Amino acid sequence: MLPMLMIMAGMGGALALLYFAMAGPSTAKAQARRLEGLRERHSRSAEVAAQAQLRKITAARDNRIENLAQRFIPNPALLRQRLERTGRTWTLGQYAMASAGLAIVVAFLLSVRGAPGLFSIMIGLLVGIGLPHLVVGFLVKRRVNQFTTRFPDAIELMVRGLRSGLPISETIQIVASEIPGPVSVEFREVSDKMKIGRTMEAALQDVADRLGTPEFQFFVITLAIQRETGGNLAETLSNLADVLRKRAQMKLKIRAMSSESKASAYIIGALPFIVFTMIWIINRKYMAEFFSDPRLMVIGAGGLLWMCIGAFIMAKMIRFEI
Repeated sequence: MLPMLMIMAGMGGALALLYFAMAGPSTAKAQARRLEGLRERHSRSAEVAAQAQLRKITAARDNRIENLAQRFIPNPALLRQRLERTGRTWTLGQYAMASAGLAIVVAFLLSVRGAPGLFSIMIGLLVGIGLPHLVVGFLVKRRVNQFTTRFPDAIELMVRGLRSGLPISETIQIVASEIPGPVSVEFREVSDKMKIGRTMEAALQDVADRLGTPEFQFFVITLAIQRETGGNLAETLSNLADVLRKRAQMKLKIRAMSSESKASAYIIGALPFIVFTMIWIINRKYMAEFFSDPRLMVIGAGGLLWMCIGAFIMAKMIRFEI
């Protein structure tokens, strides 16, 4: 009974860590923070001053966590850029805390279930490092796909605005207010930067560097060339929207043609792990030799390495640049 309670508590702790680390920004909380900041700046109350000082201490502690995470993460700039691409307000400190919490919880649960200590630590580290990375990658890919899907509609909306006589800055504001999803967020950021004095090219390039999509980079290059050479901007953007739609259609065709190979690769790659888990459940003593016999450990490591090489080669074979 006690091991089951400990396992349930560990699973609850892992879910809580994932929720608090991956929860998106709250509009109500952001508005409350802004109102609280205004009240602190314009109030002379001693109680308000004490609350402000406490908040500064908490912020300093969060900065220390952020600095500690930057010290131990191999490439913090690249990871910070990936976190920004998710569209969430996640920090390196939150990411590091979620990874460490997952690693500790998984290692603890495996040790409670009777797994060897070294095996528990290795699996805990694998889950703690790999699962947040996969979650961030999934969110980045989903957001980029949403942006790419609606981006041609945004360009066509800009074309209609330009043909009606509006300047390019006004059409960017229209896109920020009319097109839903990540497109409105990114164009609103461009519009806000232009309002505070940034040039349109610099603001667009900042968004292009953060998104990392060739579609938006095409858009930035098109605007830069048109500004240097002149010409009909509406016609140029209309042609770009048509090219982007045909590019998306080609990607869908390639995905459909390679879906069977991907499914076969997933099934073949998962079979050894599924069989290993089933035999571990049926006869744990038989599979425990893989963690005690050096010969089996070397053979298992070699098999995993060979599978990783095969998966890497298959992934390269079905990846096409358009």
